[in-house]
Amino acid sequence: MTNTDSSSTKSNTPQQRESARAFAIAAARSLTDSQCTETVVLDLKGKSPVADFLVITTGTSDRQMKSSADDVVELAPNTGHELVRQAADNRNTWIVSDFGDVVVHVFEPNTRAFYDLELLWGDASRVDWQRD
Repeated sequence: MTNTDSSSTKSNTPQQRESARAFAIAAARSLTDSQCTETVVLDLKGKSPVADFLVITTGTSDRQMKSSADDVVELAPNTGHELVRQAADNRNTWIVSDFGDVVVHVFEPNTRAFYDLELLWGDASRVDWQRD
């Protein structure tokens, strides 16, 4: 996925950044509520010209993955975000949803292990998103 105008996708003010963080946390919670597992939120500040936060999770089936990704899309307007684009691979093992300053990846387990985005973004700090 490419974005030709990265300046319009990143948070430019502290308030926008906090809104992006809040949305990333809400997305992680929604995905976990939808039975996704191993959900992580990475803070990409200073590491990516495209997004501020990356949410990565694992689904259990293509149907569950699609439903979980759709739930995040429905959640977005409540936090001032909107879907820029969404894509899935032809085998439905990976769904990526781009919300500008937040990108959400829903993987099936083998595809997640293959791409290993946590290693790729290994220098990014993890955001504590779980409920108390």
